[in-house]
Amino acid sequence: MEKSSLSGGRFFLVTVLNVVITIFEFIGGLLSGSLSLLSDAFHNFGDALSIVLSYAAHKIGGRQQTRTNTYGYRRAEILAALLNALVLVVVCVILAVEAVRRLFHPEHVQGTVMLLVAVVSFGANLLSTVLLNRGAKHNLNVRATYLHLLSDALASVGVIVGAVMITVWHVNWVDPVITILVGIYIAIESWPIVKQTLGILMEASPDLDYEAIAQDIERLPEVEGVHHLHAWQIDENNIVFSVHVNMDDLPLAEIEPIYRQIETLLCRKYNVNHVTIQAECHRGEHEALFYDQNDWRHE
Repeated sequence: MEKSSLSGGRFFLVTVLNVVITIFEFIGGLLSGSLSLLSDAFHNFGDALSIVLSYAAHKIGGRQQTRTNTYGYRRAEILAALLNALVLVVVCVILAVEAVRRLFHPEHVQGTVMLLVAVVSFGANLLSTVLLNRGAKHNLNVRATYLHLLSDALASVGVIVGAVMITVWHVNWVDPVITILVGIYIAIESWPIVKQTLGILMEASPDLDYEAIAQDIERLPEVEGVHHLHAWQIDENNIVFSVHVNMDDLPLAEIEPIYRQIETLLCRKYNVNHVTIQAECHRGEHEALFYDQNDWRHE
């Protein structure tokens, strides 16, 4: 990913845009009586906070490894992505509850004011998404922030449609309905990020064909077996891999070239970034591919 896609200047500009539009929408929502505008204002305020959090996490994640953090600080971005996505879901639930209340007790909405504010908001949100679009393709943290902004742009479109309907047909119930629909969309789009970040934090195995990996390693002439395989992710782009390999009783100078073959295989074919290999002669040769704690206890 290009550094420009995550530059401090872009983050600062997007933050300023969201703060300005938050104030504009909040005032417009109070003047027009529109729940969807007020919900969008709170959403934009959350966006501004998430952008600051995202940028801070990105800077922290770029730090070098230390004695106390030997894998570096990349998990900071995963934590930020999870927090951003969870905040979105919570906000959607709160707004949906208020929207349901308004369905049963409709309130007057000034469609003209609502329409003007929504159009300006849409333009600002669209510009924000364009500024972060490229960075969102390769970074889960930025993708979560990008989703915030994209959902705001979509919400603004919904508010514009609702404002037109309220102005022309005076159907005030459209306002809470739009709020509910946008909330459902945002919650659905946020769930994959929540699921992926939780998986990374719980060190769930990345989606790899482990049986095929074992077969590829065992095809090497010097390798007789593979067991106790582990794989996890530091972030969405970096996979850590460890494996025990059975082979003949060879000098270390002869084992190292085999290590390099395995590392090259895993890197080029399976996009593994960091490999740890433990060579063994007969220990564990009858054990399963994946580590079983009971096997260790009976050794």
